[in-house]
Amino acid sequence: MLKKVVLVVDDDPGVLKSVQRLLRQHAYETILFSSAEAFKNHIDFEKAVCVVLDVNLNDGSGIELRYRLKADGVSVPVIYMTGNEDPAVRRAALDSGCIAFLTKPFTAQSLIEPLRKAVEHSRDEAAISAERQPHRTAGAS
Repeated sequence: MLKKVVLVVDDDPGVLKSVQRLLRQHAYETILFSSAEAFKNHIDFEKAVCVVLDVNLNDGSGIELRYRLKADGVSVPVIYMTGNEDPAVRRAALDSGCIAFLTKPFTAQSLIEPLRKAVEHSRDEAAISAERQPHRTAGAS
């Protein structure tokens, strides 16, 4: 089964709902988090194809959350969204390793395109992982 779960972290309920609605239109499931603290308590990243993270949360930084994921060994792709067009913030976000950096308001296409790439990457990773399973025998007929 293809993973199509997107974790969305934003402290603006309107943004959460509009991103959720957009993702549902493109057959993605969403798990919504309204704070950095709520997201920190999430531990199941197995089905997540991507995390859409607000850079500036009321109770923390999306960029810091990204580094925390890396430190915890979670390699799920990240898309940042922000209302802040500060070049230094953009550079810090890109340096943390993201697949997209979106400035609010953003188009549906600017969010869906990197998500499609994340799904394809996830599918490729699953195929590679399946090939590496030691109990499977290749070429047996």
